[in-house]
Amino acid sequence: MQITRMLGSAAVLIAGLSVSAQAATWDMPTPYPDATFHTKNIAEFAGDVAEATAGGLEIKVHSAGSLFKHPEISKAVRSGQVPAGEFFLSLLANDNPAFGADSLPFLATSYEEAERLWAAQRGVIDGLLDEQGLMALYAVPWPPQGLYTTKEINRVDDLAGLKFRTYNATLEQFANLAGAAPTQVEVPDIPQAFSTGRVEAMITSPSTGVNSKAWDFLTHYTDIQAWIPKNIVVVNKRAFRRLDEATQAAVLEAAAEAEARGWEMSRAETTGQIEVLKENGITVSEPSAELMEGLRAIGAQMLENWKGEAGEAGATLLNTYQQ
Repeated sequence: MQITRMLGSAAVLIAGLSVSAQAATWDMPTPYPDATFHTKNIAEFAGDVAEATAGGLEIKVHSAGSLFKHPEISKAVRSGQVPAGEFFLSLLANDNPAFGADSLPFLATSYEEAERLWAAQRGVIDGLLDEQGLMALYAVPWPPQGLYTTKEINRVDDLAGLKFRTYNATLEQFANLAGAAPTQVEVPDIPQAFSTGRVEAMITSPSTGVNSKAWDFLTHYTDIQAWIPKNIVVVNKRAFRRLDEATQAAVLEAAAEAEARGWEMSRAETTGQIEVLKENGITVSEPSAELMEGLRAIGAQMLENWKGEAGEAGATLLNTYQQ
C-alpha cells in the first residue's frame, strides 16, 4: 500500500512538472503608461492569450518604457532579448520609408482611409519585418493629428516663424516647408517647452494634448486631421515558432481581436479627448479652406519626396492604396 501511494505521488509530481515545463512567460515591453488606450488594449490581448491557452502562455506587459525605452523596443525584439513588443511604426522609417507611410501628411486623414492604407501597407510591412526576423501581430492607430497653437491659425502663412515642435524627420520637413522653426521636443517636455516660449505650435493627437494638459499653456486646437499614425505589436519569429500550433493559433486569434478592438478604442478616444479639450477652455475649430489648401500642398510635396526615397516597396504600397 505504501509503495502504491509513493508511485501515485511520483506520478502526480511528474505530471505537474510536465505542465510547468510546457508553460511559458513572455516579457513584452510597451512605451506608454497603463492609462493609455493602447496599453489597455495590450493588457486585454495578454489576458485573452492566457485564457485561450489555459495559462500555457503568459504575456507579462512592461508598460511606460520600464523594461526598454521606446527607441530600443524593436531592437530588443529583433535580437531575442524579449519575444514581443509594441512601438510607433514610423520609428522604423530609417530602415525603410514604407514604415512611415502612415505618418505622411494628408495621405490618409480619416479612419476609413487609414484602414485602407493599413490594408495596402500590411503586405509590404510583413515582408520588411520578416527580413528582420520579426512578425506583425496587429496595429492600432492613434487619433488623427491636430494642430495646437498659441493663436488662431487661418492659413499656412500664419505658421511662418513659429517655433514648431518636432520629434522626427517627417515633422522637421513639414515645419520647414511651412516656414516654421523646427524644435525637437519629446512628449514629457511639452508643457515646459510651451511655457518657456521654446515652442509655439505642434501637431499631435487629442490624447497627447489632454495628457499634457495643453490648456495650461496654449489656446487653440485646429482639427486638421493631418495623419493617423499607428503603433504596431510584433513578435520575434523564432520565439513564435517555438510555440505549439494550438498556442500559435490562440495568439493570432487574440491579435486579430485586439486589432479590431483597438481601432474602435481609437475612434472613441478621438471623440472623448476633443471634448476634454473643449471643456478645459481650448478653442476647438475646423480648419479654414485656405489653411487646408496650403497644408495639402505641403503634404503633396512631402509625398513626392517620399516616393523618391521609398523605392519599389513604397511604389507597391501606394499603388495598392490608390486603386
